[in-house]
Amino acid sequence: MQAKPTLLKLYRSFADVRRALQESKVSVVALLQHYLHQVALHNKQLNAFLQTYDQEALAQAEAVDRKIALGKAGRLAGMVLGLKDVICYRDHPLQAASRILEGFRSQFSATVVERLLAEDAIIIGRQNCDEFAMGSSSENSAFGPVRNALDTSRVPGGSSGGSAVAVQAGMCLASLGTDTGGSVRQPAAFCGLVGLKPTYGRLSRHGLLAYASSFDCIGTLTHTVEDAALLLEIMAGPDEFDSTASRQPVPSYSALIGQKPTHTKVAYLRPTLESQGVSVAVKEAILRVIELLKAEGFTVEAVEFPLLEYILPTYYILTTAEASTNLARYDGVRYGYRSAGATDVESMYKLTRSEGFGKEVQRRILLGTFVLSASYYDAYFTKAQRVRRLIMEQTRALFSYYDFILSPTSPTTAFKIGELANDPLQMYLADIFSVQANVAGIPAISIPCGKDSQGLPIGLQIMADWFEETKMLTLARFLMEKLRT
Repeated sequence: MQAKPTLLKLYRSFADVRRALQESKVSVVALLQHYLHQVALHNKQLNAFLQTYDQEALAQAEAVDRKIALGKAGRLAGMVLGLKDVICYRDHPLQAASRILEGFRSQFSATVVERLLAEDAIIIGRQNCDEFAMGSSSENSAFGPVRNALDTSRVPGGSSGGSAVAVQAGMCLASLGTDTGGSVRQPAAFCGLVGLKPTYGRLSRHGLLAYASSFDCIGTLTHTVEDAALLLEIMAGPDEFDSTASRQPVPSYSALIGQKPTHTKVAYLRPTLESQGVSVAVKEAILRVIELLKAEGFTVEAVEFPLLEYILPTYYILTTAEASTNLARYDGVRYGYRSAGATDVESMYKLTRSEGFGKEVQRRILLGTFVLSASYYDAYFTKAQRVRRLIMEQTRALFSYYDFILSPTSPTTAFKIGELANDPLQMYLADIFSVQANVAGIPAISIPCGKDSQGLPIGLQIMADWFEETKMLTLARFLMEKLRT
């Protein structure tokens, strides 16, 4: 059996884990003990995990080892996963990194969690994030900020920052995060990982705490495209508990992505590389990828997107409106935090919500309540819905000619903790390239494509048409192979 210190270097893909298990070089118990050891070593500084399920996970690992010995193990035997603290896991605490859900325990598991457990994945713990997934830096948590393992003075991105750092620092092999406007892809870019957001409806949202229901997607954070494809394949499919979950057949993603891409028409949005807000290092890294694709025979062309400047305001108007509605249920009456200073029902509502929610969540609830108010509903909410439809139509028009759209995942690499804390507008602009996929509902993936002069990772975003995850994952895998050589 390999010694613990070497496991992190050896097992950064599930293919390596399976091979080691088949050759009896390691056991699932030993793997889990290694990850728990890494959590003990690093989590105090990085603040990625809010809680680990040590004894329970060890019992699961022992059971999986027995299944392996009997030849009855599931497809994810040996996969150790973490869950963002907005995804339900039965009989386990769930807080959305917020005081408002203090003491709450989930009464059921999310559909995606049930499907992973059925294939013998092991859940190691719940991970820190921006409160209710509202943020781009993982600084808006009731439990304190998450720190980037490459440079602890910097953010890991948000809102799935804890999920990204846990994988980045070797505290688990993969994580489930959520992506409402880039919250899987941007942390993946900042932490040098693969971040997958599938088509809206490809994965069930049953058991996901809602932020903005028509935007929210569960996604994955992994080291490899292959692991992302396998997890997607296992989690996808219809769900009687979620009417928005697609009934389209689920391809064998993991078996289909190994060949050279046959779809070769690529567009990149010209403004994403000409904007003054894009750092020089990010621009140069994306241009290198474009030249690589051309050298491999791809047709790569710059395109305009006339509605590009309207995507971010449309996103924030609609998501804050949905958040205002979704978060109305957290009132201190039935569960979670209740203010001790309340003297009547009205003061209980007011004090509980003002004390239980953090400043960023309060800001978005107020914005959403404003745009839904009778005086401004048509001026903001209705107009934003119309613009969203136009954005979807223009995006679909691009995909009638091109197979993929490329852009930077984020305009910069990871910024310093506190650097944008007092400038909400600049913080929101960190999502400027990632929100299109959520507004349009299309799949998108971020892969590492280089580093800046300080050694900080740069992310490349690939977007594809609705339910075209297979060809998107195929291109992502191909590019990662080429970028490694």
